[in-house]
Amino acid sequence: MREVQTEVLVIGSGAGGATTAVRLAEAGRAVTVVEEGPRVDPDAHQPFSLDEMVAKYRHQGGAGALGQPPIAYTEGRCVGGSTEVNSGLWHRLPAELTEQWRVKYQIDEFGPEALDAHAARVEEEIGVSSLPGPPPRSSAVLDDGATKLGWRSTEFPRVFRYDERGRGTKQTMARTYLPRAVESGAEVVAGCRISKLERAGPRITGARATLLREDGTSEAVRFVADDVVVCGGAIHSPALLQRSGIWRGIGRGLKLHPTIKIAARFPFPIDHDDIPMHRITEFAPHFTIGGSASRRGHVAMALAEAAVPFDDALADWRNIGVYYAAIRSEGSGAVISVPGLSAPIVTYRLTSSDLSKLAQGLVALGEALLAAGALELYPSVTGAGVARTRADLAPWWDAVSPKAANLMTVHLTSSIRMGEAPRLSGTDSFGRVRGYENLRVNDASLLPDAPGVNPQAGIMAIASRNAAHFLA
Repeated sequence: MREVQTEVLVIGSGAGGATTAVRLAEAGRAVTVVEEGPRVDPDAHQPFSLDEMVAKYRHQGGAGALGQPPIAYTEGRCVGGSTEVNSGLWHRLPAELTEQWRVKYQIDEFGPEALDAHAARVEEEIGVSSLPGPPPRSSAVLDDGATKLGWRSTEFPRVFRYDERGRGTKQTMARTYLPRAVESGAEVVAGCRISKLERAGPRITGARATLLREDGTSEAVRFVADDVVVCGGAIHSPALLQRSGIWRGIGRGLKLHPTIKIAARFPFPIDHDDIPMHRITEFAPHFTIGGSASRRGHVAMALAEAAVPFDDALADWRNIGVYYAAIRSEGSGAVISVPGLSAPIVTYRLTSSDLSKLAQGLVALGEALLAAGALELYPSVTGAGVARTRADLAPWWDAVSPKAANLMTVHLTSSIRMGEAPRLSGTDSFGRVRGYENLRVNDASLLPDAPGVNPQAGIMAIASRNAAHFLA
């Protein structure tokens, strides 16, 4: 077995892993980043296309949390992680929420000032900005519907840089922090799956891996590092620790943003090249309303979830956009690694309050889309029926049930919470795993709860903060 020596081993190259790598490498540490997925050119595939799903997503985009109802979810699996495939919407963690987390989980040095300083640094370095011109129609209809109903709506900035013609380029980790880390001496090893961490008392002594070579053959590799930082995300960070025999505070308390959708047919074409930037925030933090990917395949899947004939609507797919309501869930889930299975079992249990909020969000979303001029609404609820008027929305309240609701999410957090309250957390305030001197976690797993907004900004701010603490 080939052995690779490094000072710091970073497992995962997404928002948490790339931030960790660039901070440590630029401080002079010898860093090796190991990524299970392949290295894919950020411009190789059309965003949100089937080709991109096959190339960049884990399980080619298909995964689910078991429960009643089950909740489908997606994860990036490539160099850069989910930053390569997500919408890039940027929202700092709300100050009142971080204060609640600080008190409940006893998190040291977790004030808004410290987090905002790190968030501002990240924004300056990678590029966060608003659309320089008018929004696309798919986004404008949300603002239009909210305005007509007297509701608040916001155009969120994104992790994009724009040229003089207004053309935007998403600032993924493969375009930003990972190249910077490499310039400072870091090495990025793609196609390499860490199967297990080796332990000796309070220290991690090695990490066993399988490296997939370009010719299709594989090689067993053992990494040896002074420090190990696990950044595999809310599903695969706890799974790796559990495979390694580390279970205390690991894998419980998984949180996500359950999302219910509508395919809305308008009397005019809807652009399908990007994700809408507007969000209706009238009902935040309980739920928010936004837009989803709406290419032909996405439209077909959204129409099918209504379980009604949709041939005529699909023929008119260019006039259809897919929109959603996402809630802050009171329920929670678990990540459980099972010997013999390559992927962990993921479960999630919604509460009755969650289902009520999903129904409220679905009806509010329907009202906004009808106010914006939608002709037909196809909800992701089996048997709810197509809505063409506000009166048609009334049956949706009772239709949202565990057996009928078709839910999904792209935001997963909180499976290894941080803090100084041992009963509630798996790491200390800065991501060091309890009982281990040289093992840390630095990704979405650490967030004590789902934030109610796109978590990328919070993940990167916390990862930058934790890296600074490590260096200090």
